[in-house]
Amino acid sequence: SYFGDRSSCVENTSAWNITSSSSVRGLSSTCGGNAPLPSGRAVCRGRTPLMGYSVTSSSAASAHAVASVIVAVVEGRGLARGEVGMASIDLKNPEVLLSQFADNTTYAKVITKLKILTPLEIIMSNTACDPGNTTKLFSLITEHFKNVTFTTVQRKYFNETKGLECIEQLCASEFSTVFMEVQSKYYCLAAAAALLKYVEFIQNSVYAPKSLKVRFQGSEKTAMIDSASAQNLELVINNRDSRNGHTLFGVLNYTRTPGGSRRLRSNILEPLVDAETINMRLDCVQELLQDEELFFGLQAVISKFLDTEQLLSVLVQIPKQDTVKTAESKITNLIYLKHTLELVEPLKAALRPCNTPLLRAYRDSLEDTRFGIILEKITTVINDDTRYTKGCLSMRTQKCYAVKPNINEFLDIARRTYTEIVDDIAGMITQLAEKYSLPMKTSFSSARGFFIQMNVDCSALPDGQLPSEFTKITKMKNMYSFTSADLIKMNERCQESLREIYHMTYLIVCKLLNEIYDHIHCLYKLSDVVSMLDMLLAFAHACTLSDYVRPEFTDTLAIKQGWHPILEKIAMEKPVSNNTYLTEGNNFVIITGPNMSGKSTYLKQIALCQVMAQIGSYVPAEYCSFRITEQIFTRIGMDDDIETNASTFMKEMKEITYIIQNANDKSLIIIDELGRGTSAEEGIGICYAACEYLLNLKAFTLFATHFLELCHIDALYPNVENYHFEVQHVRSSAGNKEKIAYTYTLSKGYTEEKNYGLKAAEVSSLPSSIVLDAKEITSHIAKQILHRQKSTPEMMKQRAVYQLAMRLVQTARNSRLDPDSLRIYLKGLKKKYEAGCSAPRMMSDSN
Repeated sequence: SYFGDRSSCVENTSAWNITSSSSVRGLSSTCGGNAPLPSGRAVCRGRTPLMGYSVTSSSAASAHAVASVIVAVVEGRGLARGEVGMASIDLKNPEVLLSQFADNTTYAKVITKLKILTPLEIIMSNTACDPGNTTKLFSLITEHFKNVTFTTVQRKYFNETKGLECIEQLCASEFSTVFMEVQSKYYCLAAAAALLKYVEFIQNSVYAPKSLKVRFQGSEKTAMIDSASAQNLELVINNRDSRNGHTLFGVLNYTRTPGGSRRLRSNILEPLVDAETINMRLDCVQELLQDEELFFGLQAVISKFLDTEQLLSVLVQIPKQDTVKTAESKITNLIYLKHTLELVEPLKAALRPCNTPLLRAYRDSLEDTRFGIILEKITTVINDDTRYTKGCLSMRTQKCYAVKPNINEFLDIARRTYTEIVDDIAGMITQLAEKYSLPMKTSFSSARGFFIQMNVDCSALPDGQLPSEFTKITKMKNMYSFTSADLIKMNERCQESLREIYHMTYLIVCKLLNEIYDHIHCLYKLSDVVSMLDMLLAFAHACTLSDYVRPEFTDTLAIKQGWHPILEKIAMEKPVSNNTYLTEGNNFVIITGPNMSGKSTYLKQIALCQVMAQIGSYVPAEYCSFRITEQIFTRIGMDDDIETNASTFMKEMKEITYIIQNANDKSLIIIDELGRGTSAEEGIGICYAACEYLLNLKAFTLFATHFLELCHIDALYPNVENYHFEVQHVRSSAGNKEKIAYTYTLSKGYTEEKNYGLKAAEVSSLPSSIVLDAKEITSHIAKQILHRQKSTPEMMKQRAVYQLAMRLVQTARNSRLDPDSLRIYLKGLKKKYEAGCSAPRMMSDSN
C-alpha cells in the first residue's frame, strides 16, 4: 500500500448483513430478511458512484445534479428516544460531518438536515423497521425521501466505541480537536461507525489513516429553515419546474467551481447567526466591489480550479484491488493535483492587494510550506508541461507521458511503442482516404477509441454507400462515423500498450504519493479557501447586476424600498419596491388586500432578504437593517391556488402547530391566509387565537389574511400594525364596467377593498338581484361588527404611550442622528403622541 497500512478500523466487511431498496414503500420490501452480501459487491451499484474522479461542470445546474452523500441515522431508545445522531460523508469530498441533537415528535430537525444534505443513500438500523414495531422516525424518513436509496444494517454496527476508534484512526491531525466535541456524543459516534464501515464496503476501498476531515456541527451556529419553508421560499428548487433556475440559489450562483456552488447552497439553507462573521463576509464583498483589479484577478484564478474536494476524496482512498481503472484514476488525479498546486501562487498574488481581515487570513493560509513541498516532489517525477486539458484524447496523452523520461526504461519503451501505433493509425487512415478519394479524418472517443469521420454528401459516394471494408457505420446529416477490421485490431494493440504504460506509471505514482501523503492535508485548507472566495465573488458579481445594498444588523427589521430578487430575475426588470419596518414594539404586521395584489410575493421577499443578509450577501433595497433570526417559518399560500378541501385544511393545521411549537423570540414568522380551508367563522377564530399566541412572543411576525375582522386586533395589542396593498379602480372605455388595477404598493392601514368578492360576482353571470341582496346583507353585518368594536379614549391613550415608549427605546439603541436632527425627530414624536391621545378613533381606522 502506498498510503501505509491497508488495515481498516473496522472488521472484515464480508460479514455485512444488509438490505437495500431504492424506494422503501413498505416493510416487506426492506425488512423481509437480511441476506449477507459477499465482500466486494456494491449495493445498488447503479445508483452509487464508484471510486474515481471526473471533472464536473462548474455551472449552477450541474453542480448538484448527481447526489453523492451517504447518511447514517440512529435514534436513542427508551428514555433517550428523541435524541438523534447523524453522520454523513460526501463520496466526492473526504469530510465526515457529525450531528447530534434532541428533536420533538415531528422530527423536523432530522428531516430538515436530510433535505439540506440531499442524500444518495440513507442508512438506519434494522431494529427501526421491525415488523409491527416500526419507529416513527423510520416512517417519516421513508415518507419524505421516497426516491432515495434506503439501506438497513444490523444494530450492532451502530457502535459508539467503534465510532470513536474510527475517528481517532481516520481523522487528520489538523482536525483532531473534534474529539473533545464528540467524546460524549454517543449517537453520532454510533452513526459514524456504521457509516464508515458501509462506505468502505461499497467503495471497495478503505480510507487511509489520518486522512479525513471530521467536523461536528451543532444546530446552534446556524439559523434553522425547515424543509417546508425552504420549499415555500424556493431557496434552491423552483416549485413549478425543478430544472428552472428561478430560485434564490439561481439568483446568487455566479460561482465558478463545484465547491463554491456547494458552499453557496448549504449557506442558503443554513444561514449564519453570528453578526461578526456575517460582517466579515460583507467587508470582503464590499472590498471586491470597490477594487475591480482584485475582483477580476481573483475571478480569473478561481475559475481555473477543479473540484478540489472530490480530488481529495479519491486521493485519500486506498483501493482494495489494483486494476487498470484504478491505475488510470490515480494518474489522472496526480495530474489534477499538480494543476491545483500550480494555482496556489497565482491565487496568493491575486490576494496580495486585499485589505479586509478575512481575505488577508485566506492569503496568509496559502503561505503553508506544504504546498511547495508537494509540488516540488511532484515535479521531480512528473513532466513540467504535464497539465490538465480538456478533451479525452489530449488527457490520455497527458497521462501516457506524465512521468519524466529515464525514470523507468521499460516505461520509455512502452511509450515509444504506443507512439508508433498511434502514428500507424493516422497513416493507415490517410492511405484509406487516398485509396477511396474521400475526405477521411482521424477521430477519437473514450468509448470507441480511434475511428474515422467524414463529412460528405451521400451522392458523392459510389452507389451512395461506403466501401464494404468499413463497419459500425453511423450517420448524422452528412457526417459519417465508421471503422474497419484493421483499425479495430490497431485499437486493441493501442489498448494493450496503454495498459502497460498505466501499470508502470501507476507504480511510480504510488511511490510518489506515498512520499507526499503526510503533507497532503493542506488541501483541506485550500479547498475551504477556494470555495469561500468563489462564493464571495458570486455575491459581488450579483451586486454588479442589480442595485443591492449592504445590510446592517440591529434589533430592527427595516427595509427601505426593497424588492423581490427572484421576481427581478424572472421579469428582467426591477419590480415594484416596498418598505418594511418591524421592531420589538411593533413586531406583528397584518397585511390585507385582494387576491393577486402582491401579498404572497411581498412576504416571500422579506424572508429572502433576511436569508441573503445572514449569508453575507448584499440585499435588493435602498437601505436595510435586520435583526439576526435563529429560525424562519413560512406558511405561504399561492393566490391562484384553490385550497378548500379537508386535506388542505389539515395541512394548514399541522404547519401552524409546528410553528407554534418551535417558534421563539428570535424567529421570523410568515403566515399567509391561514384558515381559508374552512368556514369563515372557524377560520377567523383559528387566526385570532393563533395571533394572540404569537403576540406573546417577541418574534417578528407578518400575517396576511382576507379576514378583515382580524385587523381589529390592533385595538387590544399596541404592537400590531395594519398594512394593505393598494388597488385602483379603472372604468372601461365603454363606461359601464369597472376593473381593479393592481399597484403592488404597500400602504398603512387595512384594505378598503372589503367587497372584492362582490365585485367579482358583479362581473360574472350571477343574476343582478342576487348581487344586490348580497351587498345589502354584507353592509348590515359590517355595521354590526363596527358598532361593537369602538375604541375608547383610554385605549387610544395607552396605545399612544406604548408607541412613544417603543420609538424612544429604538432611538436610544440605534440612532446615529446628530444633535440637531435628533431634536427635530423627538419633536415629531411628541406631536404624534399628542395627536394619538386626542384624536377620536374607531377600530376600523388604520392610523
